[in-house]
Amino acid sequence: MSGVKDYVNENVEQNREKIEYHVQQILKLIGEDAEREGLLETPARVARMYEEIFAGYAVDPREVLGVTFDEQHEELVIVKDIVYYSQCEHHMAPFFGKIHIGYIPSGKIAGLSKLARLVEAITRRLQVQERITSEIADIMEEVLKPHGVMVVVEGEHLCMCARGVKKPGSKTVTSGVRGSFRRSSTLRNEFLSLIKS
Repeated sequence: MSGVKDYVNENVEQNREKIEYHVQQILKLIGEDAEREGLLETPARVARMYEEIFAGYAVDPREVLGVTFDEQHEELVIVKDIVYYSQCEHHMAPFFGKIHIGYIPSGKIAGLSKLARLVEAITRRLQVQERITSEIADIMEEVLKPHGVMVVVEGEHLCMCARGVKKPGSKTVTSGVRGSFRRSSTLRNEFLSLIKS
């Protein structure tokens, strides 16, 4: 994701040869000729890709929010349309979409780019969409201690679109609601209307 600190999964770096060997074996087991020209570099490419797409293991998501600022703003703050890419832990197939985060500060705010970094740290792992939603809401609540947090995650899952029931274009939407958002339907509706506009 452009503008977000690039984390690298050091476990992949340290185990590159083993990963490349196993990818080569998988190619053979599915009936491919792992020695043909187009596949010669595939094991190395996959290992390099794993460094990036599983980089979330290299960072504690709580620490990505970084320095917080004392600010007496106690109105709704929303960062919407944060694009994410993740890997389904059930099939290791990609899923991707947008995340919308809203919170009402109670004296502490985070830099806006930190919310995008939080998304990266959580999504760049083997995941399920429901857990992504809860983890973002819980970490926001734990670190910033806001009056309320609401997170909406939209996702298109290749494990559902390209295999199994094969329903391309279908989207899954999950929400995490904490604090004042849970108590106030007016606040929830304000958040939802603002992320749609």
